[in-house]
Amino acid sequence: MEIKFSSAKINFMLTKNDIDKLADLARIDLTEEEKTKLQKDMESILGYISELQKAPNLTESHQPNNYYLRNVMRSDEESFEPGANTEKILEEAPKQRDNLFVVKKILDNQ
Repeated sequence: MEIKFSSAKINFMLTKNDIDKLADLARIDLTEEEKTKLQKDMESILGYISELQKAPNLTESHQPNNYYLRNVMRSDEESFEPGANTEKILEEAPKQRDNLFVVKKILDNQ
């Protein structure tokens, strides 16, 4: 397996030995069927990365009129003061206490 992300071309042909090494590093046991599927999936992913390498650089310094990198957020003329809507929002909560939402406990304190 030879991968060089800095170059424009990536050799993405994986061998069974490469998959065995990856499985060993990940400490997982794979059947031969799973290894074959993983090999195809990894080659597909690396092929996609190779295609991304061909994409143009879309930074503002290279393309000042680049519409991909424009601010789409509106600037509010009058911003809200922190906490101005807290009471209104908390009124909608099924349970609340001390200006906080009360929710079901999902984590154990261990």
